[in-house]
Parts: sequence; C-alpha cells; structure tokens
Amino acid sequence: MKDFFSKYIKLRKREAQIMVKKAKVSKMCYAFLAPYAILFAMFFVFPVVASIYFSFTYYNILQPPRFLGLQNYVSLILEDDVFLTSVKNTLMIAVITGPLGYIMSFLFAWLINELPRWVRSIAVIVFYAPSIAGNCYVIFSVFFRGDAYGYVNAALINLGIIDSPILWFVNPQYMLPICMLVILWMSLGTGFLSFVAGLQGVDKAQFEAGYMDGVKNRWQELWYITLPNMKPMLMFGAVMSITQAFGVADVTMALCGNPSTDYAASTIVTHLIDYGSQRFEMGYACAIATILFLMMILCNKLIQNLLRRVGT
Repeated sequence: MKDFFSKYIKLRKREAQIMVKKAKVSKMCYAFLAPYAILFAMFFVFPVVASIYFSFTYYNILQPPRFLGLQNYVSLILEDDVFLTSVKNTLMIAVITGPLGYIMSFLFAWLINELPRWVRSIAVIVFYAPSIAGNCYVIFSVFFRGDAYGYVNAALINLGIIDSPILWFVNPQYMLPICMLVILWMSLGTGFLSFVAGLQGVDKAQFEAGYMDGVKNRWQELWYITLPNMKPMLMFGAVMSITQAFGVADVTMALCGNPSTDYAASTIVTHLIDYGSQRFEMGYACAIATILFLMMILCNKLIQNLLRRVGT
C-alpha cells in the first residue's frame, strides 16, 4: 500500500509540474483571461459560496451571523408549510411551462425558418417582443379583471355561462393556471433567438447528402440532420428555459400579489423575497436560495443527459 500511495503522490506531483509549465507557456492567455475571471469570481462564484455559508447561520444584517448548522434546512422541510406549497407550485410551473415553452420556441423557430427572409425578420420581432416588454402581463390583468368590465368575465356573462364576475386573481382555483398561461406567452425569449440562429447555421449541403443516404421526409431531416447540428443551441435553450421556469416571481407577484390568497400562486422565489427583502432573515433566505440552486442543477443535468441522445 505504501508503494501505491508513493507512486500516486509522485504522479500527482508530476501532473502539477506539467500544469505549471503549461501555465508559464500560456501566461499571456491567462493575463487576457484574468479580467473576466476576476469579475466572474466576484459577482458569480463568491455570492454563491457566501449564500451557501450564510444558509447555515442566523443572519439579520444588523448582527453578526450566528452558526445554526442544519436548523434552517430542517425548518424549511419539516416546519415551513408555505415553502412546501411554493415548491409544489414551482415544480408545476417548471414541469408544465418549461417543456411546453421550450418546444414552442423550437417549433416556432423551425416554422419561421421556412419563411422568406423579410417575413422571417418581422415574425422574429413579433414572437420575441413579449419577452422583452417588461410589463406586458398587464394586458392579462385587463383581460381577467375581477369585475364585469373584464373581457373574459364580460364574455362569459354574455354567453350565460356565469351569473356574476369571477375574481380570477383572488380565487385560488384560477390563479396558478392563469399565471402559467402568461408565463407561456412570455416564454419565447433568448432561447427562441438561439434556435433561429442555429437553424440558419445548418449547412445546406448536409440536407442534400442526407437525401442521398436515405432521408425521406422533413421529420427524418429534423431528427438526423437539424437537431444534431443544433446541440449547443438546444443546450443553451434548455438552460434558459430551466432558469426562467424556476425563477418565476414577477408575474405571480404582479398579478396575484405577495402573499397571494392561500399562497396559491406562491413560488420559491417569492418565498425567498419574502424572507430576504421583507423580513430580513438572510440566513433563512439563503437556505431557500441554496435549495433552489440545487434543484436547478439537478434539472439541468437531467436535460443534458436527454439532449445527448438526440440524433443518436
């Protein structure tokens, strides 16, 4: 065993020496990379590490952090019923709007790609506009107003389906479905643009070679040629879709308030905002953020494993 460990240590030392030599040779490359690396570490890596650390403490900004161990996580999972409701709502939003928004983005991009160039440019702007308009969900607040002047209530009353207006954003039965409808409408974002760009970048010669090798229709062309050439864009779109699905807060807070009725539209991010920005229990809020971070990583790994099988 001693010989094994001594050989292992020597091997590691040799690898470290090789890495140091390579770093010296490429020192100018690292010098150019340093500004971005420093900024990335300061504004991305350090906040994540600090959040994980504070999640094991009681921290209210005014007093020094007090170490609690796993108490915040125990309270979240075993005592915080609102958090469990928020997890359920977030998973419902992610499972329904995430895949649907992802598939819609790709299908619309695929269909738009077949249009003439000038029509395609206009269509891209039309589909992408809702995702960049910050308060476009206000349109739905007009449609689903809780009085007889709301378009949906007025139509249902005129058709004789209901006798009195429905309070869409107060009734727990309707709040989450309407929010998911708005989220789907706003889901054609950056991932949609990456799909459009990816479809434009597929080499046309591959389609001709595919038809010579036995590709018979557009669906086979999509599966065996288009999708394998778009794996980087598909991965980017999946990451953006996961991030948007798990980070939902603005839509539910704007339409249903925070807290919503019976917490029917509460999400993990709204729960985090409640403890972090209103109660200033930063340790507890960091624990919520850490659990959300782990959920997003697990979903991202699952999506990566699924996308590796595309076109194989």
